[in-house]
Amino acid sequence: MAVFGPFLSLNPDQIQLEKILHGPDSQVWLGSDDLGRPVLDRLILGAKTSLIVALWVTIISLLIGTTIGTISGYFGGWLDAMIVRIIDVFLAVPGILLAIAFAAVMGPGIENVVIALSLVGWVGYARLSRAQVMTVKHRDHVQAAIALGTPSAAIMRRHLIPLISAPLIVEATFGIAAVVLAEAGLSFLGLGVQPPDASWGSMVRDGTAYMLVAPHLVVSPGVTIMLVVLSVNIMGDRLRDKLDIRSR
Repeated sequence: MAVFGPFLSLNPDQIQLEKILHGPDSQVWLGSDDLGRPVLDRLILGAKTSLIVALWVTIISLLIGTTIGTISGYFGGWLDAMIVRIIDVFLAVPGILLAIAFAAVMGPGIENVVIALSLVGWVGYARLSRAQVMTVKHRDHVQAAIALGTPSAAIMRRHLIPLISAPLIVEATFGIAAVVLAEAGLSFLGLGVQPPDASWGSMVRDGTAYMLVAPHLVVSPGVTIMLVVLSVNIMGDRLRDKLDIRSR
């Protein structure tokens, strides 16, 4: 839906007063919302929003977290101790609360949502990459590269990051599911995507006022979020099993 939605003839913002809170039927498959807009069209538009936010946040968090964690695990010493303390501070506060705080300070909007979620999303990748680097940096080929005088940046880029890429890729798949939920939560609170743009979280928020008369306004985006997160988590589990050499 996210990829092919822009090529479809959708009318997510078309207001039809005669179809306000209209239930699902053969013409409007998932019904209409409180302004008569088709829920299915807005779901497809919201899929694009979730995909953009999830991919950008995951890529930015992965790059920042992997860089910081690799540097911390490779050099150790006071630099590692300082980075670990910073990671502990971020882990001491729930990530969604930090994201809400950052989004509230910067204001609503999809760009600010990406920045806010990236500011709290790098911590998991940094912690994982640091632990992996501390394990593999003592291998023979890494020590041989150090003995040959290879620059530290080249060692990390050529010898360490390729070795720790598998668990980071698996972590990234689970991160996509977490970002989808976080973006929906921020949009539900009014800190994410703003009208008239569609977001699954804002659709759930708008539909809560009509739960008794039009439950499809909440059920449709809610089930969509659940299915997307479930699918990504299953994909992450399969990918983890595929990349785990010890299990084969």
